[in-house]
Amino acid sequence: MSRRGGGTGPQPYDFRRPIKLSRENMRNLQMCFETYARSCGTLLTTRLRAVSQVGLLAIEQLTYEEYQTQLNNPTVLAVVTLEPLTGSILFEVPLSTAMASIDHLLGGPGGAQPERPLTDLEMPLLRGLIEKMLGELAYGLEAMVPVHPKLGAIEYNPQFVRTIAPGDAVVVTSFEIRVGSEESIASICIPFASILPVLEKPTEHVELTAEERMSLLRAQSNLTAGLSLAPLDVAVRFQPIRMRTDDIIDLRPGDVVPLGHPVTVPLSVVVNDTVFAHAVPGTQGARLACLIVPSPKEDSRK
Repeated sequence: MSRRGGGTGPQPYDFRRPIKLSRENMRNLQMCFETYARSCGTLLTTRLRAVSQVGLLAIEQLTYEEYQTQLNNPTVLAVVTLEPLTGSILFEVPLSTAMASIDHLLGGPGGAQPERPLTDLEMPLLRGLIEKMLGELAYGLEAMVPVHPKLGAIEYNPQFVRTIAPGDAVVVTSFEIRVGSEESIASICIPFASILPVLEKPTEHVELTAEERMSLLRAQSNLTAGLSLAPLDVAVRFQPIRMRTDDIIDLRPGDVVPLGHPVTVPLSVVVNDTVFAHAVPGTQGARLACLIVPSPKEDSRK
């Protein structure tokens, strides 16, 4: 007996992926990782003092074996726990980007770098940078679930990472990452079993009265106004110089210390040890002052 309504016929079923992400789950993940990408780009620009961008490319559901075969060898593959999520996630950054980032951290120009294992001096710098990036990941996922990232081992060969079974389903998020002139694709691999309970957690909708909404708007307005008027210590600095300890101890009033700051290079305007502008010194009436000017990099692009 034929069925009324005429169905669409047999549908393919992949036994390796018994459960698939719904459209709503994909939207939630996309919003979280887009937030992470924006904040991570800002972090890299600030920490490396090089123009950096991170953009979300794709969110896919694969098996771990499929993800593993896509990775380059060597690459930087960090094992990370995200409490309270179960299991471990993998945070992958191409080795070329990692080396360029370390070069920027050490004051270098970045660009193409040799492919080699990191030295004992370089590895702590990389771990510190990845921990900062994981902090931004916690910020991005905060709207979905509060997590506490903890960085574990770092491997170069994907075959040496055995935290996930080859046939297990994973959610792979790919990012386009640019550090200075270096461009590559990084990824985050999360076990499907770890993220699914969070995605399927029911959302609690709380209805607010008109008075409660007005109260929230007033609080937001007051907070914004208070932050806008908050005083900050701003410093205008020359480039630092290196001196020996005995030379510093022997300094006396009237001694002259030569600065290595070129006269053609503007000074750095700093807040909380973060350079956010450049300026040239001057005066305004009887007071010392500075004039904000384009950064040297902006001048070079014109």
